[in-house]
Parts: sequence; C-alpha cells; structure tokens
Amino acid sequence: MRILVAEDDVRMAAMLRRGLGEDGYAVDVVSDGLEALWQATEIDYDAIVLDLMLPGADGFEVCRRLRQANRWAPVLLLTARTDVRDRITGLDSGADDYLAKPFSFSELSARLRALIRRGSPRRPTVLTAGSLRLDPAARLAWREDTVLELSAKEFALLELFLRHPGEVLSRARILEHVWDFAYEGVSNVVDQYVAYLRRKIDRPFGVEQLETVRGSGYRLLATARPRPVPVG
Repeated sequence: MRILVAEDDVRMAAMLRRGLGEDGYAVDVVSDGLEALWQATEIDYDAIVLDLMLPGADGFEVCRRLRQANRWAPVLLLTARTDVRDRITGLDSGADDYLAKPFSFSELSARLRALIRRGSPRRPTVLTAGSLRLDPAARLAWREDTVLELSAKEFALLELFLRHPGEVLSRARILEHVWDFAYEGVSNVVDQYVAYLRRKIDRPFGVEQLETVRGSGYRLLATARPRPVPVG
C-alpha cells in the first residue's frame, strides 16, 4: 500500500513517515500543496494524508482539484483548526475524513485502514449531464455558463435527476427523496415541480432534457436535444 503525506511541518512529516512505514506502508512525503497535487495526479495512491495549511495550495484546493481531475484516492485531512465550518468545507471539497491536531497516531492509523478498506469509488463533487452542472457543496447549478436561479426544492429535484441521468424516476421515488414520508401536501406536487424545473433549465435555452415517460415518471437525458419548433 502506498501513501502520500502532504505536511509542511518537518517534525510532523518525519513522525508520519516513520509511523506509517512501521505499519508497512510505502510513504511519499511532500511539503507543498502544488507538489502534492502533482504527485497525486501522476501516481495512484491507496490513500492521502493531507495537511490543511500547506504553502502553494491549501488542503481544500488540493482536494477539490484532485476530484475535478478524477483522482479518487481516499483523503484524510489534518488540521489544527477546530472550526466546524472548516470541517464542512473540507468534506465538501471531496475529503473522506478529518482529524484535528494534536491527534493520536494510533487513531490516524485506524482511520487510514478504514478508508483503504472502503476503497476509492468514483465520487464526483460536481454533477453533470450534457451542459447541465450542479455543485451540491456550493449550492449552485448552471446550464452552460448561465447560473440557474432555483428554489431549495427545485435544486434538490435537479440534484436527484443528475445523480441518476438516463434513469426513469417514478413519482413515488422522487417524492420519497425530495420530500419525505410525512408529506401531506397536494398529490401532484412532483408534476408541479418538474414543470417549474423545466421552465428554468430547458425552456429558456430552447432545449429538452427533462422528459416525461408516460405511465412511469420522469427522466433526465444524458444530453439535451433541441426543442421542436411549433408548426403553424
């Protein structure tokens, strides 16, 4: 198993190299965020231990850019910060776990073992289908370069479709994931919100991507098609 450690504190880096080496890992150590980004892009690591405060590019940026480059090695972020917002930002950037300094090496080792057991399945941080894009962390969505102004429910609905492009989603499934079992509102709420969403993601751009599958539900196509021009 090969581990990348990105840590600019010399003593901490030496401790991690020694401890992880004793655990049987092959360990590469870098002290700069840009160097970490290059290494992790060129080499398939089994896990990455990434300090948050690195010169060149911080841990948030390194993690975000790795995920954008489709590099999915599990990332364990290390930081002396205790602000919950920093933890949220780190996880939303694509990190898999978070460990605050000072920490017990035995805990770090256990967390790494758990991450490696879990593996590195593809986990895109920005969802796409054709020219549609949605960033769940930033709460932003675009058609091409145009930012889409969506309500909370419209955003949740689009996110669900983008997580299942090409799949037919039944009204019951949509209701279950975007609303909840306790919902007692109007029975056609799914149809209403699909209509609202179409008015924002399709019609202004002259395309059709969110289609009705009669008798089954709705499907977001992988790519949009031109909207037919009415005859007469």
